[in-house]
Amino acid sequence: MLHNTYTNLIINSPLEQFEVTSLLGLNAPIFGYLNITLTNLGFYSVFVLLLLPNKWSIGLESIFASINAMVREQLGKEIYLPFIYSLFFFILIANLTGNVPYSYTVTTSIIVTIGLSFTILTGVTILGLYIHKLHFFSFFVPSGTPLALVPLLVLIETVSYLARAFSLGIRLFANMVAGHTLLKILSTFLYQMFSSSIIVAVLTLIPFSIFLALIGLELAVSLIQSYVFTLLVCSYIKDAIELH
Repeated sequence: MLHNTYTNLIINSPLEQFEVTSLLGLNAPIFGYLNITLTNLGFYSVFVLLLLPNKWSIGLESIFASINAMVREQLGKEIYLPFIYSLFFFILIANLTGNVPYSYTVTTSIIVTIGLSFTILTGVTILGLYIHKLHFFSFFVPSGTPLALVPLLVLIETVSYLARAFSLGIRLFANMVAGHTLLKILSTFLYQMFSSSIIVAVLTLIPFSIFLALIGLELAVSLIQSYVFTLLVCSYIKDAIELH
């Protein structure tokens, strides 16, 4: 009986790991009614921010040279380096902490990823307007376009530009959710195999080695998605600066 109860607690839906749950709540009869709740999303968001490298350790990070080179190559100015560097490490630490069993992956919340990408696109647009003023809108009219096609192309370019606010966040969200869901399904299957019999448990060592390789792959995906996200942000900033 106890074994069945324990099994039910461990083996559950692979999508449960992405649910936002309340960790701590406080209800107070002030200002009419005040409800303060700490969720797993909020807790791990703060945890990731606390792990961000500070200005004293930034020079000790080996990855700093790569980020610096990317910014210089894409933008040509180091003024954007602190933002890009902090953004990269926020996403990277959020992705990596999500690989710890029973933790929460901040980047599997579509509210976080879409909110982040939408905020970035808004900031990039404001930057472009600040630098180029009304000339910024020439970005939506490709050079050499016949006058008759201008309205259609402006519509297409506008939709394509606004789609960045969603594609940037959805790409990160989809990759992290897909990887974590796969690992959850495989870990549940392996748990059932190891719990069946000694012979089956021994044979399960083969797929278990594959499972360990997939964990390594997921760690690599966490790094790659962080790099791709920041690389695309650099590209968007470059477009706003140079109107390409």
